[in-house]
Amino acid sequence: MPPVSLTQLWLPILLSAVCVFVASSLVHMVLKWHASDYRALSNEDEVRAAIRKGTPTPGQYVLPHCADMKDMGKPEMVAKYEEGPLGFLVINPNGVPAMGAALGKWFVFTGLVAFTAAYLASRTLAPGTHYLQVFRVVGAISFVAYGFGSIPMAIWMGKPWGSVIKDLADALIYGLLSAGVFGWLWPR
Repeated sequence: MPPVSLTQLWLPILLSAVCVFVASSLVHMVLKWHASDYRALSNEDEVRAAIRKGTPTPGQYVLPHCADMKDMGKPEMVAKYEEGPLGFLVINPNGVPAMGAALGKWFVFTGLVAFTAAYLASRTLAPGTHYLQVFRVVGAISFVAYGFGSIPMAIWMGKPWGSVIKDLADALIYGLLSAGVFGWLWPR
């Protein structure tokens, strides 16, 4: 039997991307279970003023900054670590966040995940494969793609594990939706 071509999967790719996009909008704007993931500093205005004073360009920052791993054991570096705080900071360009652009990039990402799931499924599953087998393969791929990136953020950057669990719950929802769409529309 000939393999499934990606052109046969354009509809499940597009539809699963749309379903995930809508589901993520509901998760973030209606359920709002991620609202508690972000805390405010009690002295936010002072911190903002201090950051502005340094005029950092957009990018990633770490504090305290240690330019070379060999320096981590030096007494002055150890003192900075013990004194604290330890943190990772992402600085974006000034101005109101461009939600339209971010949502557009998110939709492209959902399409990329769907395309990747379609590619891997098309190389491993034949036309007419049972719904549940398509569901398993696409669901696993999609779950990993949407969720596992959050885990290293907890390991290396201190993202709270409770927030990671919520990210994995989101990924499970997105993976199940993607799996259902592909299982339903898999070529017969």
